[in-house]
Amino acid sequence: MRGLKDRVALVTGAGSGIGQAIATRLAEEGMVVGVLDINTDAAAKTVELIRAAGGKADAERCDITDYASVQAAVANIESRLGPTWALVNNAGWDQPMPFLKTTPDFWQKVVNINYMGPLQMTHAVAAGMAKRGGGRIIFIASDAGRVGSSGEVVYSGCKGATIAFAKALAREVSRNNVLLNCVCPGPTNTPAMDAFVGSGEAGQKIRDAMVRGVPLGRIGEPADYPGLVAFLASDDASFMTGQTISISGGLSMHG
Repeated sequence: MRGLKDRVALVTGAGSGIGQAIATRLAEEGMVVGVLDINTDAAAKTVELIRAAGGKADAERCDITDYASVQAAVANIESRLGPTWALVNNAGWDQPMPFLKTTPDFWQKVVNINYMGPLQMTHAVAAGMAKRGGGRIIFIASDAGRVGSSGEVVYSGCKGATIAFAKALAREVSRNNVLLNCVCPGPTNTPAMDAFVGSGEAGQKIRDAMVRGVPLGRIGEPADYPGLVAFLASDDASFMTGQTISISGGLSMHG
């Protein structure tokens, strides 16, 4: 895609799952990828994958719930790779639980990771983008933030808030050519999904129920999302901001 080669992309939660798939695809498109993850071993493995395929990448530990950690990670990775052109806010976490059984500590953890984390990452890079006159910020939100998801009430609220945040900030920084858009995956086959639904017969029943609700007859795979992310980071999407796009096999259809 146009305008990606040798530009720097930072991807949070890039040590596994969707984040790893995004990081490797952006590297394939010629971007220099900063692999950010709280798990340093996982981040290093993603860097190894990218370099083995001939791409350029480096890793930095980043706890997105800690603003000091975010600032340090961004400063460190940019000192080695150069200024950030694209930020992909991918890292997230949840645990299925009826809302009435949750506790304030649980709410805070979900909010810190899924809302405050992307907000803090965005704050750390957006000023530089605005000063340089260009950049792309892409949020991996969720269809849970568009239609709601039982058992994921607080998570759904965070993803809905992230979508609204992206729209509002897109208006503020549009004159600086900083574009913000959201990608909303549906249910996806990742390690996080395994932890979410569990294993054994009960977990398989949940997976089967998910598949029945998807018109295309399957849940998503990590490779289903990086193409759109690469497009949104590219010059091909230079007239697109404040948008929310679902990739969910038709599970949700918005017009």
